[in-house]
Amino acid sequence: MRCAVYLIVLPLFWLSSAPILMAQAPARGPAAGDASAAQRGTKLAEEGHCKEAMPLLKKAVHESIDRDMKKRVGLDGLRCAMTHNIPYESLTFLEFLGREFPRDPEVLYATTHAYSDLSERASRDLMREAPFSYQVHELNAEALEVQGKWDEAAAEYRKILDLNPLLPGIHARLGRVLLSKPNPTPEEVEQAKKNFEDELEIDPRNAGAEYILGELAKDANDLSAAIRHFTRATTLDSGFSEAYLGLGTSLVLAKRFADAIPPLEAYEKLAPDSPTGHYQLALAYSGAGRRDDANREAALQRETSANLEQVKRKIAEGLLQQQAPAQGSEAPQPQPQPQSPQ
Repeated sequence: MRCAVYLIVLPLFWLSSAPILMAQAPARGPAAGDASAAQRGTKLAEEGHCKEAMPLLKKAVHESIDRDMKKRVGLDGLRCAMTHNIPYESLTFLEFLGREFPRDPEVLYATTHAYSDLSERASRDLMREAPFSYQVHELNAEALEVQGKWDEAAAEYRKILDLNPLLPGIHARLGRVLLSKPNPTPEEVEQAKKNFEDELEIDPRNAGAEYILGELAKDANDLSAAIRHFTRATTLDSGFSEAYLGLGTSLVLAKRFADAIPPLEAYEKLAPDSPTGHYQLALAYSGAGRRDDANREAALQRETSANLEQVKRKIAEGLLQQQAPAQGSEAPQPQPQPQSPQ
């Protein structure tokens, strides 16, 4: 049986590497003189001599060079690695660029294509080397999830469980898919709950499964079960911010206000810009009789809500500005002319 792998990848590095591919003159050795490895490496790379350039570029990432040259070295090395059949050499340059230019749009664009091309290559290798493995079904399922094809993804996860019912993580993924469907039926919710419970039988340290079971219990107003699952999730993963919020919220709903304060304070430290956290903590402080603290958190809730709305407005304005040039490029429509008074 042949398995089709649905992949969302962009193998476009060849299209984005024109500076390197323009010159394909016969190979030659490094330029003579006292030029640094960075200068010689980038010159060779940009003239199309990647084989000779790569040792120099890998050396250059450890040199003390100016910022513009660092970026040039990183991008040239990345393009050479991705376009000359040595893709795993790119990891050196990806790490270098990510460390030195974490917010640079040109670097982020090149990095996106590099990781996408690496993903495509690895998936082809997987299909060639192990076409009937459960990992192929898992790759299919993940791609189907991205496309919102929940039933098809669930079918792939069930195929994996048919092959290996005790494989860690798969019951949880199946449960997640069932809950991701628009308006899941009560039967699907129960199936999801059962899968998360089965996951914990296989992997008792799965904090994510505990968290989802807590959310399901909270939605069903089973607060004692919700508190138990959320507590377990925070114990398993001390940095699990949403589990602290779920625990604190459940304790507030159970009117255990004093008990709700520690997990909500922990959540606030992990997510200080969350209006929900400030709101729930204000309720907990108020219920515990700490009026000044409650007022402070209420003020923070209003402030963070306003900041969040401002960010949303800026994003919306940016999208409109991006659309405006495209609309402006269209031929102008004739406007009705005012009639002269008779």
